[in-house]
Amino acid sequence: MSQDLAIVILNWNGQHHLKTYLPSVVKNSGKARIIVADNNSSDDSIKFIQENFPTVEIIRNESNGGFAKGYNDALQKVDSTYYCLLNSDVEVTPGWTVSPYKLLTENNHIAVCQPKIKSYLKKTHFEYAGAAGGFIDNLGYPFCRGRIFNELEEDLNQYNDDIEIFWATGACMFIRSKVFHQLNGFDPNYFAHMEEIDLCWRIKNKGFQVWYTSNSTVYHLGGGTLSNLNPKKTFLNFRNSLLTLYKNEPAETKKIFYRLVLDGIAGVKFLLEGRPKHLFAILKAHVSFYQTKKQYNTDLKEIITNPSRQYNGSIISDHFIKGIKKFNQLKKGFS
Repeated sequence: MSQDLAIVILNWNGQHHLKTYLPSVVKNSGKARIIVADNNSSDDSIKFIQENFPTVEIIRNESNGGFAKGYNDALQKVDSTYYCLLNSDVEVTPGWTVSPYKLLTENNHIAVCQPKIKSYLKKTHFEYAGAAGGFIDNLGYPFCRGRIFNELEEDLNQYNDDIEIFWATGACMFIRSKVFHQLNGFDPNYFAHMEEIDLCWRIKNKGFQVWYTSNSTVYHLGGGTLSNLNPKKTFLNFRNSLLTLYKNEPAETKKIFYRLVLDGIAGVKFLLEGRPKHLFAILKAHVSFYQTKKQYNTDLKEIITNPSRQYNGSIISDHFIKGIKKFNQLKKGFS
């Protein structure tokens, strides 16, 4: 493993995560560079790294621009052929970089890949953010092999393979630096949540592939940025999902209408569950979507009508109406 791989960990007030998870990264990453990009933390994160991990490089961002802008700013300063964008709450295993690195170096068509993402708290099961590779349905709703909405599968070796997927998790994303910068990185309008799906979709529209490999495993704590109980997370997820569909889907107009209707149903569900703040977060997301989408010239967007590995069915219908809880129960097939 040469030093043309840089593992970049974005940190904001995450000294507790660095203390828990950084030792595994330093121990198990071979000759790869390890960099912590600090999003203007107010805790003692930088001091902790300097005192305990002198080989770890530090980049200091001037402000907390969230996941998207934080990485964009930091990676401008990282000269490396390949990046691994790694969350600060991920425990890695021996040899975890080998298989993703091999995929990238041996196949020029692959621009992004991810390892198997399992739960740090329940290590027998897949973790929400990425599991065994990300996919998207015909209305732009994301899901994973091993995770459909909140249904998490146990890892029984059912996804022990190397396959092309639709999107790779931002929790542990290996990516060609040249491609990242050619596409101007993550969309800073997103702040956090779903920016990796948007980036992967744009990468696919450029003709590159996104892959998953089971020969590498990491354990992700999850929920480190915003809890599912936080209305801001609801706002970002709903707003950013609409933006992603609008920016990357050739026939998005009709689909946006369907999405708005389904979002409304989700809002009513939140209200009936006694969570009115999440209903208002969805309404706010719709307003922000219409305000933000004016920034994009969709006449110039580069799109592929049928990007590979897009699910031909509706994951909403399959899960909430048909009761499907596992990826291998899906019947509609993939493009």
